Amino acid sequence: MPRHRGRRRGRATRIGVLAAAALVTSPLLAACGSSDSSVPVLSFYTAADGAEQYAAAAQVCSDASNGRYRVEQRTLPKSANDQRLQLARRLAGNDKTLDLMTLDVVWTAEFAEAGWALPVPEDLSAKLRDGSTLEGPLATAEWQDQLYAVPLNSNTQLLWYRPDEVPGGTPPQTWDELIDEAEANAAAGKPAQIGVQAKQYEGFMVWFNSLLESAGGSVVAEDGTTVTLNDTPEHRAATEKALEIIKRVATADGHDPSVSQSDEATARLGMESGRMAFQVNYPFVLPGLKENAIAGAVSFLDLANVPADQQDARIAEVFRSAPYPEVNPGEPAKVTIGGFNIGVAKTTQHQDLAWEAVECLTNEENQRNNAVNGGVPPVLKSLYSDPEFQSVYPAWEGVLGSIESAAVRPVSPAYQSISILLTDALNPPQDIDPVADVDKLADLVTKAVNSEGLIP
Repeated sequence: MPRHRGRRRGRATRIGVLAAAALVTSPLLAACGSSDSSVPVLSFYTAADGAEQYAAAAQVCSDASNGRYRVEQRTLPKSANDQRLQLARRLAGNDKTLDLMTLDVVWTAEFAEAGWALPVPEDLSAKLRDGSTLEGPLATAEWQDQLYAVPLNSNTQLLWYRPDEVPGGTPPQTWDELIDEAEANAAAGKPAQIGVQAKQYEGFMVWFNSLLESAGGSVVAEDGTTVTLNDTPEHRAATEKALEIIKRVATADGHDPSVSQSDEATARLGMESGRMAFQVNYPFVLPGLKENAIAGAVSFLDLANVPADQQDARIAEVFRSAPYPEVNPGEPAKVTIGGFNIGVAKTTQHQDLAWEAVECLTNEENQRNNAVNGGVPPVLKSLYSDPEFQSVYPAWEGVLGSIESAAVRPVSPAYQSISILLTDALNPPQDIDPVADVDKLADLVTKAVNSEGLIP
């Protein structure tokens, strides 16, 4: 069961009151009922991205249950913040139609502390801890040594680059090298922009956290409340280094002039337009580029008349992936992972069936389909060693390496507040003062974990 401390219990209660009030004042999607009352219906609320794959998995698991239950997939809003808010409203309002839910990997501590996500049963927890699931994704489903969800998929960033626009076709290994090469390109009149995620939203928090963890720092300690941005000279130096890199990217010669509004989509499109030689982004950019190149919408790559069996080789000539840039030379980057876990809501009326369905929804077949059709990396180790999977998921090796050395976002019930306050303070990135801003950021995180200026 959740381990509450007095202060955290109060925070969870405040969130519950706010969410309950929102439930009264805001319309929600009408719950869909089953026409066959003899078959228990398990509602499965999922993120909008990947909804088709989740719906397909729901049907597969319904069929596999042999009439014992039916899983009905229901789509949450596009925005992660809106997804979280709708789930919070339903849970605070004790919505009995909510059974299963995809949980962003950063919500675990909050949903566990609030009592909204049920603990994973001991037998299923033992299966998950038997070494078959990648450690990084598994850690995102845990709070205070207890699992509160089952990993469904993961996500991680790579460095995507144009080998025809970098010296020798070799990708830079560190952020400093990356920026230096971009500036050299600018001086030579070549594509020089670096695609990043730096507008005021969650993607900026991911970038900052990846740089910070790679530099040897962290936002908070394992207890989720102790602020570690400036508590030691080493941690202060790591925070300064992360801020310095962000500042350099935003102000380098040839930089993206709209960097303060950049996100995953603008980075992808900026590279396809020919303005960028580099971007840090998720694996979805590869199938996206291929689709647009076939349609003639990529400035440096036309696949319209290239036979299907030759398209991947042609892409590799001008667009490749490499490990995420290091901060400290010789030390692999610790890239902040994303993805979703599946949790069972406290409101479910069919707890045993719900956990049975979760096992089905996260099995190897469904993870494979989600990866191949939706692009999201699986969390089962066995898939990455499967030659058949490797052949249809070409970025598998880089993705696996990144996940195995990954960082997670600050594990804290106050994470939502931490993220919003920090990304607000860091934007626009060109105005960052790498030295002076360290204490400013530490003060903001302190306010967040103490529930001051709480953002529900």
